[in-house]
Amino acid sequence: MSQIKTIDSLDVAGKRVLVRADLNVPMKDGRVTDTTRIDRTVPTLQELAGKGAKVIVITHLGRPKGQVKAEFSLAPVAEAMGAALGKPVAFAKDCIGDEAKAVVDAMNEGDVAMLENLRFHAAETDNDPAFAAQLAELADAYVSDAFSCAHRAHASTEAVAKLLPAAAGRLMQAELEALSGALENPQKPVAAVVGGAKISTKLDVLGNLSKRVDMLIIGGGMANTFLNAKGVNVGKSLCEHEMADSARAIMDEAAAGGCEIVLPVDVVVAKEFKENADNQITSLDMVPDDGMILDAGPASVDDLKDRLARCKTLVWNGPLGAFEIAPFDTATNAVAQEAARLTEAGSLLSVAGGGDTVAALAHAGVGDKFSYVSTAGGAFLEWLEGKTLPGVAVLRA
Repeated sequence: MSQIKTIDSLDVAGKRVLVRADLNVPMKDGRVTDTTRIDRTVPTLQELAGKGAKVIVITHLGRPKGQVKAEFSLAPVAEAMGAALGKPVAFAKDCIGDEAKAVVDAMNEGDVAMLENLRFHAAETDNDPAFAAQLAELADAYVSDAFSCAHRAHASTEAVAKLLPAAAGRLMQAELEALSGALENPQKPVAAVVGGAKISTKLDVLGNLSKRVDMLIIGGGMANTFLNAKGVNVGKSLCEHEMADSARAIMDEAAAGGCEIVLPVDVVVAKEFKENADNQITSLDMVPDDGMILDAGPASVDDLKDRLARCKTLVWNGPLGAFEIAPFDTATNAVAQEAARLTEAGSLLSVAGGGDTVAALAHAGVGDKFSYVSTAGGAFLEWLEGKTLPGVAVLRA
């Protein structure tokens, strides 16, 4: 983490600073419906403006695929950004060329402006050097505050960073510090919870984590695939029977590296997938042929609580059961709440991320009680896989 350049390395007074944010926010009827991503970017923008920079925000919205489409205009986002900052944000109707230049040229120190959707130009996702050069012409320095876009080598996340003095914004810095503390230089023992439907989509995650953590806790439909590979009858449960060899290979590799694979010791079974379906708690050897495993059982929950109490670091990606429907959210809720309690007590560093994970933790009422919850779905997963993220690599000192 020490090798990443931050805003502290830049002298921004009187300078034009291009800030790549991720403001790909939900919209309805031309209005922003959730300002979380805007709010998380505000500290970086305020700090730069406070130091006398002319702050030029660039981002994408949706997938216009290189075409100008009114429904993907950032004008409403600029308005919402102005509300969050408590001052007007100028808006340019293009992100390059005369329109952008005119808005930037009119800026005073401490002003904030937003340029139109980067993805109205196909050159953005093509990582086109000429397009990056046009962006760079507008500024004297570059700040990336979009970890969630860092796994993409796009013009605004990689190419432009090579053309200007570049640094990580405060949001990017916080994300990288949290992730570094969880896997690169963690306090041991380290546990990882990996849940979700299929192991086929998380083979790289499981492979990388099994080399880095002391305990790999597997939940959700993925656990059924591992149980099946161990000879457990999983009935009609969601299970990738064809992945049995892969599951066994992961277990063998983990054992050889001293990583313990933790699976449920009891399960909650129902005959149909619906809210409040009739269900029973059963041991692994008593799953009925017509039953579906929809959650980990109470003995499994107690086992996981005991394990977390012995850990110093936790990485969490994916639910332990069908958390969307009661009562099959019980294990996810209980273990997440215990992780939050240990975090608040100061005995556990907890870092979570990935699509369903954010929703599952919010559902458990602990979305704000982990040490860090990343909203960067794809980038977070690629980091769990041990991949180099181009938008991070380019910020290294």
